[in-house]
Amino acid sequence: MGIKYFSADDVKKEAEEIVRVLNWNYIDLSNVGFLRSKGSSSRGTIARCHALGKAMQLAMGRTTGFYLVEVISEKFDKLPRDEQTKTIIHELMHIPKTFGGGFIHHDMVHEDTVKIVFEHYTNLKLNFQTSPIPFNVKKHLEEKNRQRVFRKEIRWF
Repeated sequence: MGIKYFSADDVKKEAEEIVRVLNWNYIDLSNVGFLRSKGSSSRGTIARCHALGKAMQLAMGRTTGFYLVEVISEKFDKLPRDEQTKTIIHELMHIPKTFGGGFIHHDMVHEDTVKIVFEHYTNLKLNFQTSPIPFNVKKHLEEKNRQRVFRKEIRWF
């Protein structure tokens, strides 16, 4: 039967909202495609982010990167709304700030970092705000770790 692909306008709309609220303006959504696939045999995969590599970009005469967010219908569509949002955030986090066709791997994009970004995103939405600066999860984690070390030092005195 094979995999069939369909446009995923609902995923694109959610991604637009995420990019707007988190102020991730480096993600050029005109160069990000959104597809829903049916018929995938992958077991644990809910979604994928594909990057058009530098060599392919040059061969095609492109000056900017192109990314594709694919959601696997059989898994993604069954998820609760919050989990779908987390999944889209996860896939968008794979896109680097350079937007050049590179890819941020799972050592930086994983459940803990996605949870932090999702909590920040939902907090901003509940307060009808957008992030004043692009939310940088790496910087957030570094600051959080510094605060933990400081608290541990305080306990000894």
